[in-house]
Amino acid sequence: MDTQQKAKEIISGFSIPGELVGIKTNTQGHINSTFISTFEKNGERRKYTHQRINSNVFPHPDEVMENIVRVTSHIQEKTKDMDEAERRALHVIPAKDGKPYIIDDENMYWRTYGFVDGVNTYDRVPDENISYNLGKGIGTFQSELSDFDSSSLHTVIPRFHDMGMRFSQLDTAIEKDVVGRVKEVQEEISFLMDNRERGVRIWNDFESGRLPSRVTHNDTKINNVLFSEKTGEALCVIDLDTIMPGTILFDTGDMIRTACSTADEDEKDLEKMEFSTAFYKALVEGYMESAASFLTELEKEGIKESGRTITQIMAVRFLTDYLQGDTYYKIAYPEHNLVRARTQIKLMQSMDRQWKEY
Repeated sequence: MDTQQKAKEIISGFSIPGELVGIKTNTQGHINSTFISTFEKNGERRKYTHQRINSNVFPHPDEVMENIVRVTSHIQEKTKDMDEAERRALHVIPAKDGKPYIIDDENMYWRTYGFVDGVNTYDRVPDENISYNLGKGIGTFQSELSDFDSSSLHTVIPRFHDMGMRFSQLDTAIEKDVVGRVKEVQEEISFLMDNRERGVRIWNDFESGRLPSRVTHNDTKINNVLFSEKTGEALCVIDLDTIMPGTILFDTGDMIRTACSTADEDEKDLEKMEFSTAFYKALVEGYMESAASFLTELEKEGIKESGRTITQIMAVRFLTDYLQGDTYYKIAYPEHNLVRARTQIKLMQSMDRQWKEY
């Protein structure tokens, strides 16, 4: 049975009114398998998003879903009286047994969300206005969760942004060289090792308690934000699998990394990859407008550095996966993870050249 046929069978177990009239595969995303369905009831059609959770990445999908249900319920309560309220948070559709997931015959977990219509998505920031709206949207998301007890959430991927651990994984990948790729990436290895000590500062401040623990998304790239077709406002933050306790700087860092780059994460032509100071200034302006009220001074001071740090950690992770034989991220061709690592290094270098300008 192919995956789409299996998806049809699984979908029948969720509490969705009406009749299934169509299903298609969504190829976006590195981790989970995603499908979009259309149901019809009394002549009205509604769409739903279905995902098979990658248990290699998330070994406890039940904890992932418990976090998501709690966080989305919290946001729904905060936004219930606002315009476009139905688009301001994901809505988990329960299975017919009431659980937020279904387990298939291969012990894989599936979940369903209501599909969010009336929104725009972007793979990259097109202009300063969208950058501003993105920053404001992420800040709003964090603000809505600023009174949520982060310690009550499961840590679904321990030490996810622990730079020291990520470098240890890179060390091991270099030492073992299981697919014989180390010799071709000496320049990349050298650059990352030269920046090793600087990269661990934010994690160390978090571990020591200098940075407070908050609810963090941990994947705040622009294509995980839905923008209103009507107003352009950033309405809803999606892809909540990595919601867990952390420092807010994990999220500002990934927001900066992805919003202020001038090329895609897997752009082969490195000449196209630069850091946009104009996008950065608009992004942080929007972010601070909605987040400044709850941030500590040390968090505010760390925003700029967070962009460089998370860019570095992604470079380390992409390169490590490449050296390990591409076991974590989905790839489209053999050098895909190496290309990703190189774009992140180029972005760091561009940040450094312009550091005093933003």
